[in-house]
Amino acid sequence: MVMTKENIAEKVDEFLIEDFEVEEEALVPDANLKDALDLDSLDFVDLVVAVESNFSVKLTGEDFVNINTLQNFYDLIERKLG
Repeated sequence: MVMTKENIAEKVDEFLIEDFEVEEEALVPDANLKDALDLDSLDFVDLVVAVESNFSVKLTGEDFVNINTLQNFYDLIERKLG
């Protein structure tokens, strides 16, 4: 199955809600990962592991240089899958 932008966003949002207890209302594309979603560095590592295992992609530190928002994160995953 080809992952669409919507599929990627839904799956990432599902991780954030279920595993990180982020409120669904906070999951807007321009939400800042650190501030708006209240993810600390350990949460971020766990999120990366979940994304890598569920999307079968490899993410590196360099990938995150310009990743500030949820939309940036969705776009990163889409690029890795492309």
